[in-house]
Amino acid sequence: MTTPGRSTTPVGPACAAGKILVANLGSTSFKYRLFDMSDERQLAKGGIDRIGSPASRCVVETGGRKEETTVQVPDHAVAVRQCLEQLTRAPHGCLRDAAEVSAIGFKAVHGGEVSGVQRVTPEVLAAMERMSPVAPAHNPPYIAAMRLLAEKLPEIPLVAAFETGFHATITAAQRTYAIPYEWSEALAIRKWGFHGASHRYIGYRTAQVLGTESLRIISCHLGGSSSLCAIRNGQSVATSMGMSPQSGLPHNNRVGDLDPYTLPLLMQHTGHSLEQLLDALANQGGLLGISGVSGDVRDLEDAASQGHTRAQLALDVFTAEIRRYLGSLLVALGGADVIVFTGGIGENSAAIRRAVCSNLRDLGIELDDAANASAHGECELTGPSGRTRIWIMPTNEELIVARQTKQLLEG
Repeated sequence: MTTPGRSTTPVGPACAAGKILVANLGSTSFKYRLFDMSDERQLAKGGIDRIGSPASRCVVETGGRKEETTVQVPDHAVAVRQCLEQLTRAPHGCLRDAAEVSAIGFKAVHGGEVSGVQRVTPEVLAAMERMSPVAPAHNPPYIAAMRLLAEKLPEIPLVAAFETGFHATITAAQRTYAIPYEWSEALAIRKWGFHGASHRYIGYRTAQVLGTESLRIISCHLGGSSSLCAIRNGQSVATSMGMSPQSGLPHNNRVGDLDPYTLPLLMQHTGHSLEQLLDALANQGGLLGISGVSGDVRDLEDAASQGHTRAQLALDVFTAEIRRYLGSLLVALGGADVIVFTGGIGENSAAIRRAVCSNLRDLGIELDDAANASAHGECELTGPSGRTRIWIMPTNEELIVARQTKQLLEG
């Protein structure tokens, strides 16, 4: 296994990283943030969606100014060139020349044994392809876009910061599945963990805010995709996600944990193939599957307030699973100094935070209801008798990827 934050592939002579573009890719979208790494300022953000259609939407925002245009963008390489062109001309010209971009950093998901931070090479792309069966929504669009960018923009280094890298510090006892050991060795079947950039940022930011790195933190990244992570002294100790991003908590439309022996029964009952069932579990499961309404917690909270029982059930299941993993991570750490809520749900749903922390006073976990109800941005929510501090912290995954990319380029 590679060491987190280090590359095992040659990157050539060390070079100073000035400005770094951090990319978030979908099959038909390209979103980015541009950082000046001399002081870690975000210079711009934007992106293009509907790539490949006759009318792609291109958005760029710099210095509080926002521009939206409609252009034809056939592929991701053209999308990158379009964004660089916008960033080098008025009124959004925060770059004098596109050559100022030292690299493009990617929040890559799964490369199996190829982890940490890597220069994108054919070998790295091949490792990602081997993991595509367990990351079908994530790896294929990244592989296709990386390959295209490497071909058409060879002058810009591409760097993959794998989500799994942060969790390389988890012990074998916490990572190993109870399957024939030879399978684990031959196919890298283990609990890899994901959302590494987010959990890494929460570990860093919590230590910065509280003035000490000697902390036991439970990071609750709750959003369209969700996971919990136990962090001790800045390192991952245990996490809720396993071999694939479909595991752990229920996600907006992905299943989460499921007994594999349900699959033969489902195949027999529905007549669907294994591939069809896996597709349904990855796209029609999770909170959407339970509720039949939506995978978005905001929609579910609205529906539940109007008496929709399955919407309420989806929220109850989601909360129960968060609490189940919260309990296991408390044991893994021997208690927690801080619980941090982040992600779209973690930051914005007072009801989910309240339900997760309910009736845990005997464990030293007490939420201040008034602070929780009015919370906005980074703030503390600890109740008067709480021994474990409770915080909301907006995450910054892109900054972490930019830092990792800079470190790789500078050797």
